[in-house]
Amino acid sequence: MSNIGKKPISIPDGVNVEINSNSNRIIVKGNLGQLFMDFDNRINIKKDDNLINITRSSDKRRHRELHGLYRALLQNMVLGVSEGFKKELNFIGVGYGVEQKGDYLLINAGFSHPIYFQIPDGIKIETPKNTILIISGANKQNVGDVAAKIRSIRKPEPYKGKGIKYSDEYIRRKAGKTVGATGA
Repeated sequence: MSNIGKKPISIPDGVNVEINSNSNRIIVKGNLGQLFMDFDNRINIKKDDNLINITRSSDKRRHRELHGLYRALLQNMVLGVSEGFKKELNFIGVGYGVEQKGDYLLINAGFSHPIYFQIPDGIKIETPKNTILIISGANKQNVGDVAAKIRSIRKPEPYKGKGIKYSDEYIRRKAGKTVGATGA
């Protein structure tokens, strides 16, 4: 059996889980919103009190793969509606920064022009400083996608470290060119 798939998922207080086995859809509601997922009919999801157990119909390779996948996705849904997910980006470099203008972000990343980025629905943006951007939301995939798109505007470079990076990201620095001795 899958090591991840056989672990039960505990449902915290304030989270409501509805499993519709006819349409193979699961809906998770909590303080931070509502998420839903369609699951494969080869996977059985059962709710007992405050635990969700996931089983599979057979030991075929595809069923084993789906078993762990759906358990991880369901765990992320439960965590997302109860606690939420958060990514922090740092803007490093002279003139690099971010500013929130309504439902847009104004990003200065070393180009001759600012870049406007529209904030998607379900994503909350905070800018405590003009060089720090905090992205939060209930859906882990959406939070990660938005953070990756903003980071891809100007990835950190290895010589001076300028660019947009995750707060917990380590950038391997390279030594620049050294001036050689002049041949006389």
